[in-house]
Amino acid sequence: MTQTIDIFNKMDHYGPEKVLAVSDPKTGMKGVLVVDNTARGPGKGGCRMSPTLSIDEMTRLARAMTWKWAIVDFKYGGAKAGICNDPNSPNKEEIIRAFVKALSKYIPSEYVFGLDMGLNESDAAIVVDECNDISASMGTPPELGGIPYDQLGAAGFGAKESARIAVEMKNLDPKNITVSIQGFGALGNAAAKFLSEAGVTIVAISTVEGVLHDPSGLNIPKLLELYEAHRDSAIHHYNGGNILSLGEELLLDADVLICGAIQDVLHKDNADMVKADIIIEGANMPTTREAEEILFSKGKLIVPDIVANAGGVIAAAIGMDARTSCMRPDPEVVYDLITCKMEQNVTRVIEEASSKNIRTRDAAMEIARERVVKAMQFRGNKNIKL
Repeated sequence: MTQTIDIFNKMDHYGPEKVLAVSDPKTGMKGVLVVDNTARGPGKGGCRMSPTLSIDEMTRLARAMTWKWAIVDFKYGGAKAGICNDPNSPNKEEIIRAFVKALSKYIPSEYVFGLDMGLNESDAAIVVDECNDISASMGTPPELGGIPYDQLGAAGFGAKESARIAVEMKNLDPKNITVSIQGFGALGNAAAKFLSEAGVTIVAISTVEGVLHDPSGLNIPKLLELYEAHRDSAIHHYNGGNILSLGEELLLDADVLICGAIQDVLHKDNADMVKADIIIEGANMPTTREAEEILFSKGKLIVPDIVANAGGVIAAAIGMDARTSCMRPDPEVVYDLITCKMEQNVTRVIEEASSKNIRTRDAAMEIARERVVKAMQFRGNKNIKL
């Protein structure tokens, strides 16, 4: 794990409240937990496992979770955890157990574990077992009371709904638009499925092995089938289309661009070349500040990440509530609540941004900050102001 920042310079009146670096020489585990702000409830944010983590990355993502939980108006705070190890390690379970044991004082009272890159349902089950507490982690298998929100494609469904609402607010017909999707992991895969089922033409998808492009539209059911068999190399087994270089999917002729992979892919050097009129930030922080300014000046509509990729956190919150009620929600209940929250949040953010002539991110942040500040004030912090 690379230390890239002076953490004190990252602290402000919102947080982070705690930055905990832990290690275990026996297993080789190295990890970090950033609890950003718990004014609205215990910190919640997925844990990712990667050999290239940095504290800077975790701090940024923890702050994003503070705003995301506030914007969807569920009673959680922002946090993020990371394990700086290879997720394909043969001793993955021992590494996870060592990480959880090192943080047992804080799970789940201050941090509710969740899933991010490199971790899955089985790993969430290990967390529950190590803590001996069913509420220690979201994302557990249904047999342990969880709901399969990755199988439901909750994050991708939320991105699809964000796109639909934004398109309708632009007075466009959703069935007559074209979409390019960056990333074909959990979010991009599900977004493609739901958009295709809604009759939308998807002209490009990308994986780490390249970009599959067909301006007349891709056969998404076939591509999903190939992905099950070949994962990222599915694009090379598809009969049709052209393979382009990574990054070109961001700049293709399409009405909507869904950024569903990593952060900072739209930046000052390529933002001016983006042709899509609507950008859905399915990934966390895919657009730099400089790129947002360029896109805003060109009249592009961005649905920011704290709004657009909230489908997963909405489903996760339903899963936590289901445990206390001893009832497993029907998948349609999950989809209906995601649609309801997206209708409220996407519409409000776009309308407020338009009426004030500000960026959509600024409109979303005004809403989120107000909710967090009010919670902090009620908890006795009289010095914090909006």
